[in-house]
Amino acid sequence: MTAHIEKELSRDLFNQWFIEESNKREEELKKNHTPSLTIIATQGTLDKAYPPLILGSTAAALGWDVTIFYSFYALDILKQNLSLKVSPLGNPAMPMKMPFGPEWLQDINWPIPNLAMSNIPGFEQAATAMMTSTMKKHGVATVEELRSLCLEADVKLVACQMTVDLFGHSKDDFIPEISDWIGAASFLPIAQASDVTLFM
Repeated sequence: MTAHIEKELSRDLFNQWFIEESNKREEELKKNHTPSLTIIATQGTLDKAYPPLILGSTAAALGWDVTIFYSFYALDILKQNLSLKVSPLGNPAMPMKMPFGPEWLQDINWPIPNLAMSNIPGFEQAATAMMTSTMKKHGVATVEELRSLCLEADVKLVACQMTVDLFGHSKDDFIPEISDWIGAASFLPIAQASDVTLFM
C-alpha cells in the first residue's frame, strides 16, 4: 500500500514538474518569437497602393518580419517610374472631397454616380489630382516615400513571376530592391508560416 502511494506521489510530482517546465518553455518561445506578417497585394491604383505599404512599414517598425507579395495590377507599385491613378469608377463608397476652398466646401462629401464618372472626360485625372492634393495637405507620405520606408525597414517586396510573364513586363522596369521573383507555389509556404496573412 505504501509503495503504491509513493508511486502515485512520484507520478503527481512528475506531472506537476512536466507542466511547469512546459509552461516555462512556452513562455520562452513566445518571448523569443518574432511576429510575421504577409500581405498579398493585387490592385495597383493610387488609393490601393497605400494600405499594404502602411501596414507593412508599421509592422516592420514594431519589429515584425514582413513580406508583401505583389501580383497582377499591384506590380505597378514596384515600378521605377510610378504613374498611379485613382479609379473612382466601381468604387461608389469613395467620397470626393475638395482639397481647396473654404472649409465648409472641403467638408462636403460629393457622392458621384458611377454612370457620371464614366461619362465625364478626364474624371480619373481630376480625382487623382484631388486625392494627391488632399494627401499632401494632410502630410501623408507619397507612395515612393512609403516604399522607401518599407525597404529601409527590411520589408521584403516580392513580385509574382507569373504575372510578370503574363503581362510581358521587363524586369528592368522595376525597382532593383525587389527581394524575389516567385510564383504561388513558392509564396504559399511563406504565407502558411506567417502569424498574420492579409489579402488586399
